[in-house]
Amino acid sequence: MTTPDVLGFPATAPAATGIPTTATPPPDATTVPGTGAGTPASAAPPTSATRPGVDPTGRLLSQQPTFTPESARRDVPILHRTVNGKPLVWLDNGATTQKPRQVIEAVSGFYGAGNSNIHRGAHTMAREATEAYEAGRTAVARFLGAASPDEIVFVRSTTEAINLVAQSWGRANLGPGDDILVPVLEHHSNIVPWQLVAKETRARVVPVPLRPDGQIDLDAYADRLSMRTRLVAISQASNVLGTVPPLREMTALAHRYRAKVLVDGAQAVAHFPVDVQDLDADFYAFSGHKLFAPTGIGALYAKPEILEAMAPWQGGGNMIESVSFDDTRYAPVPHRLEAGTGHIAGVVGLLAAINWLTGFDRNAVAAYEAELLGYAQQALAAVPGLDLIGSAADRIAVLTFTLAGHDPVRIADWLDQDGIAVRAGHHCAQPSLAHYGLTSAARASLALYNTPEEVDQLVASLQRLRQSA
Repeated sequence: MTTPDVLGFPATAPAATGIPTTATPPPDATTVPGTGAGTPASAAPPTSATRPGVDPTGRLLSQQPTFTPESARRDVPILHRTVNGKPLVWLDNGATTQKPRQVIEAVSGFYGAGNSNIHRGAHTMAREATEAYEAGRTAVARFLGAASPDEIVFVRSTTEAINLVAQSWGRANLGPGDDILVPVLEHHSNIVPWQLVAKETRARVVPVPLRPDGQIDLDAYADRLSMRTRLVAISQASNVLGTVPPLREMTALAHRYRAKVLVDGAQAVAHFPVDVQDLDADFYAFSGHKLFAPTGIGALYAKPEILEAMAPWQGGGNMIESVSFDDTRYAPVPHRLEAGTGHIAGVVGLLAAINWLTGFDRNAVAAYEAELLGYAQQALAAVPGLDLIGSAADRIAVLTFTLAGHDPVRIADWLDQDGIAVRAGHHCAQPSLAHYGLTSAARASLALYNTPEEVDQLVASLQRLRQSA
């Protein structure tokens, strides 16, 4: 039996992929997270006062009807499989988030019943696909607080969005002696594109240092701003330190010098509401796969007057009004910046992901994740030899750490044997790690569907690793 999804395409069950699907039953909706089942023997189970979502009287704070971590988990099929004979504990959300069934079914439904190219087609399915694609654009605009869908350009990822701005806006607006300010906490995707365009235009990339806690040194930031500053490129949340900078204040200061501000929102959008107009960001980029949507789809927001002035960075179909060997006329924005056939199914999946996430109380989600982060910090502090990297007060639930005597890759491999997925390496943020004298670290990154019990399992496994040495 099929059921219609939000776009009107019948949703069909995805075909078998050959990936093991041995599953554990979804948790019951009334289960209170954090029963302490995975607490190491050497540590006392936390009391109800320290459990996320519970106040000292035992009243649940975050589990309102609009959001419970269990309701999110029930929607995500992969969370109910096993890895190496153990229930999967997915703590690699900073690399990619897992997909709810609503997204899986929307993509499957599009390919099974609505697949067509978009725009220009006169037949029914072309119109349906175009409507779905543009509905996705409208949803992204609403999700980011943009004034119009015309301010949204679809791209493959945050990386492609930043490269688009660097190559289109950067080539036209940067020149010798101009400064591009980039904090040390940035992902490589928000460093390397600026280095490339700076080399081409003879501009200069100026790093902004960090304080010991992983927050941007705001005094140094203010000192480096000048009338030479043309752009500030900054993440709304760090993928390795979790730091959430005071973006509104930093943007306002940059605008005093007439500098533009590009915000990398890849790590932010899944954790708290975003309003690009409130931030006064000139550009905002994010990736769908960090937002419970498919890979290969993302979006770039830009202020309309800036977007209108940006020249195409790729040529081809879809981005033109007319072509001849004498004169080619480009389409209006945003289509002018979307050469070729886009990831139509990806947009369908992104729309479904946004609908799924915004179906929860976003403020309740953010509060729950903050509680879960606090619990995880407290629990990991009980592991001898474990050092958490970064301690900024305002941060998302990212826990990057080292364990004395153990290589980060060895840590990740050990945890994997217990079904726990974390990331190890430089996390495409080598300057951030270098700030702490490191070249590699392990990282556990949490999302709305993670639970205190999973944190307990992480801690217990790390305790066993420490004792095995």
